[in-house]
Amino acid sequence: MLIQFFYTLRSAKLKVTVKEYLMLLEALRAGVIDDDAGPSIDKFYYLARAALVKDEAQFDKFDRAFSAYFKGVELLADFTQDIPLEWLRKTLELELSPEEKAAIEKMGWDELMETLKKRFEEQKERHEGGSKMIGTGGTSPFGAYGVNPQGIRIGQDKGRNRSAVKVWDQRAYKDYDDTKELGTRNIKVALRRLRRFAREGSDLELDLDDTIHSTAANAGMLDIKMVPERHNKVKVLLLMDVGGTMDEHIHRVEELFSAAKSEFKHLEFYYFHNCVYDFMWKNNRRRFSEKFPTWDVIRKYNKDYKLVFVGDATMSPYEILQPGGSVEYNNEEPGAEWLQRLTHAFPKFAWINPEPQGVWGYRQSIAIVQQLVNQRMFPLTLAGLEGAMRLLSK
Repeated sequence: MLIQFFYTLRSAKLKVTVKEYLMLLEALRAGVIDDDAGPSIDKFYYLARAALVKDEAQFDKFDRAFSAYFKGVELLADFTQDIPLEWLRKTLELELSPEEKAAIEKMGWDELMETLKKRFEEQKERHEGGSKMIGTGGTSPFGAYGVNPQGIRIGQDKGRNRSAVKVWDQRAYKDYDDTKELGTRNIKVALRRLRRFAREGSDLELDLDDTIHSTAANAGMLDIKMVPERHNKVKVLLLMDVGGTMDEHIHRVEELFSAAKSEFKHLEFYYFHNCVYDFMWKNNRRRFSEKFPTWDVIRKYNKDYKLVFVGDATMSPYEILQPGGSVEYNNEEPGAEWLQRLTHAFPKFAWINPEPQGVWGYRQSIAIVQQLVNQRMFPLTLAGLEGAMRLLSK
């Protein structure tokens, strides 16, 4: 079983050696993950990651390979046994007609949270299907792999209908790769519209035109002329949505991020999820331990920074308008308040949306964000980027 796991990791471009694999087997034989509670897939995950992964930057690749290979495994007492069936069976999904889906009434935020609390108190066992209890399939607003226009997703690996109000499970997001090789130079060309060069500092470079002119005027005696280097003075503050529905746009956002790192000398970036709240982060694996308060970001950078949001603005309206609307924690103030503070602190701002512009009119959350950013939302296309750069350069 673990031989195939080893090859799965190698297929995922992880530099796993035979020596490290043998060390993992030796640790298993020594009972490193055995205790009173018995071995579990979680314990094996941490042991395998510690033994096989040498670079923290490779954790995301390891997670995806591990998930693909051990999908459905919750508890293994013996790693030589067959993998058990998934506890959450997606085959239990109900195939509802559009009329049945439309007939499911939406709950208000307060009622939704209060009802969830009551369900936890009432439910004593696993539940599949149905319209009330917490479980899988069905039309209940609580659980996984079912259909409800606004609910709380519990135990599901990712969103499908994009209508859940709160995701109960903590998820790991991947940092955007700023070294990704671009497939096109068009993004760089569009971003260059914002660049503004000026000569400053002590570093010098050859002024070829003036050197030729001075040498000619000096009867052919070489007269070298130097001038200060030209530097890009544009300062950009880049705030990027990550995780959830943004997973569909990783490749294009990485291209944009890589181009921005290349084109702008003064670039600062932070991550957020769905909507900006009272803190942001720079490393997705430490987003709860290494927080950057949004107030500190506002105070740290001057108004001459160009503020650029990158996000699909696709979420529940609660996440923007309600305290406690965040899918990851109970935020004291709604995201709308923080968006207004940021746009007030940085008068030159724009929002880049990777979602196709044709669907914007069908997403309530996009309409709300557009209003909050004064309609300064542009699609992640060449024309969209050029429009955003023209706006920011005014």
